[in-house]
Amino acid sequence: MANIKSAKKRILVNQAKALRNQMIKSQLKTTIKKFNAAVESGDKAAASELYRLAVKKVDQAVAHGILHKNNAAHKKSGFALKFNQMA
Repeated sequence: MANIKSAKKRILVNQAKALRNQMIKSQLKTTIKKFNAAVESGDKAAASELYRLAVKKVDQAVAHGILHKNNAAHKKSGFALKFNQMA
């Protein structure tokens, strides 16, 4: 355990940021799973809405520094391919 006041504060700040990152990643994964399920079931309307939501969550993850922008571009490209192949 840290003895210095600033080190104690860093520990608290890091815990808060880790929790925020974990929540964002969890929401992202859940949204992606829902999108994939909608694509598998062939529900075009639900897939369309979930595609929009999945892209939004990926962009938010990039904005918060959770994902790298190239990783996000790769994911969004994959979403678009899956969505377009539903036709």
